Amino acid sequence: MKMILSGGVWLHARSDGPQEAPAVLLLNSLGTDLRIWEALASGLAAAGFRVIRFDKPGHGLSGSRPRPYAMQGLAQDAFAVLDGFGIDKAHVVGLSIGGQIALAMAAARPGRLASLVLSNSAPKIGSPEMWRARIAGIEAEGLEGVADGVMERWFSPAYRAAEPGLLSAWRSMFLRCGLEGYLGCCEALAASDLTAEAAALRLPVHVVGGSEDGATPPDLVREAAARIPGAGFTLIEGAGHLPCVETPEAVLKLLRAFWGRAS
Repeated sequence: MKMILSGGVWLHARSDGPQEAPAVLLLNSLGTDLRIWEALASGLAAAGFRVIRFDKPGHGLSGSRPRPYAMQGLAQDAFAVLDGFGIDKAHVVGLSIGGQIALAMAAARPGRLASLVLSNSAPKIGSPEMWRARIAGIEAEGLEGVADGVMERWFSPAYRAAEPGLLSAWRSMFLRCGLEGYLGCCEALAASDLTAEAAALRLPVHVVGGSEDGATPPDLVREAAARIPGAGFTLIEGAGHLPCVETPEAVLKLLRAFWGRAS
């Protein structure tokens, strides 16, 4: 456990695996903390990678900052975490909003990314109107009012039926998210369109989707891959919005294969 100061906010971060090994930065989805990567981080560390992950402002154990948030500011948080661990360059894996943060990182300082994996993400997710409606609903009812719908979008029907205990744990994690941090990230998503930045990428990129994803449906993610020069695409059958939780072995396998080709 490490606390790293970024823009006046203390961010909760963690490093696993050999210190001198190739670095991997994992960027969480909206409403989650670094625990979603637990199985994948263990597999990557065992495979000889140094795995860095952290909680966005207002998520997990990180402090919050005043709204509104912007994707470029969240990218600066990610760079601050890399700096805090003394890492110049890393493979970056961004999940959902984490994918947009990764795109903003690549646009700002491409030399610090060895490769980029966009998991269940796209350069533009939803519309400003959709996000404004979500913000208004949560401001009125709190996170509890949307929690069940979020779980349905995050996880496949099979996972929800087979893992009621884990589903309850993920729901509790979501409800413990700081309201300002969650809404700030919603505002960042509402204002974010990184289509041009994605088209300008000139580094190894692979895009991952889940066949049962209710938040970023497969067609949206597949279209995102088609807009990025040279990007590969993998659809994980049976996985929802968080393949790192539902199918970590499949994600580990495709990451190792991608990085092997990229090197």
